[in-house]
Amino acid sequence: MAKSSESRGTSIRVAIVDDHRLVLDGIVAHLSTSTLGIDVVASESNWLDLLSNDAFPADVVVLDLNLADNVPIGTKIRAISAAGSRTIVMSRHSDATSIYAAINAGALAFIPKTETADELVAAIRSAAAGIQHQNQPLVDAMAGASLSRAPGLGRREMRALVLYASGRTIKEVAFEMETTEETVKSYIKRGRRKYRESGIDLGSKILLRSHGMREGWLPRE
Repeated sequence: MAKSSESRGTSIRVAIVDDHRLVLDGIVAHLSTSTLGIDVVASESNWLDLLSNDAFPADVVVLDLNLADNVPIGTKIRAISAAGSRTIVMSRHSDATSIYAAINAGALAFIPKTETADELVAAIRSAAAGIQHQNQPLVDAMAGASLSRAPGLGRREMRALVLYASGRTIKEVAFEMETTEETVKSYIKRGRRKYRESGIDLGSKILLRSHGMREGWLPRE
């Protein structure tokens, strides 16, 4: 991994991907203020255009979670990391499932779109330095995930349960986790068994969803 821009004493090179043009233009306008020490080198409305942009890889990529391209967020974050960039994920949703998936894949920050532009700037500076940005939504989500692993679940068993509890089908969970449907079924079966052995019955999807809301995996209805 190359040294961060801050360690080199230069502006932080930032690329932004968001398919809502007004949001994209607003972020670019704010970050382009000369006093921030941030240089927006690319602003794209889709993932493929980012990859083909001559300015990629940037120091930090600010990536919308919900791009309509059917590419799992984990795949995108891993590709960004492999290219030498660090990732911040933005979303209009700030449920624990979304945050956990992004951070678990390697993002250094998760910024709800309800936050201020100053919060995004702080996250960019942290990411450029290779430091995870610890805002309250991230702290709460990861604390909930940590508690939920108490019965001894592996990381992928945990993620399969969280995604399945969120309403996704087995096929959708398999796509998100980049594995087979049979493997996902095995993760969920083992996870439920470990919970059952600890005295918690998650045998039905209703019980699983209710537990997910109690643990903070999902927003309360």
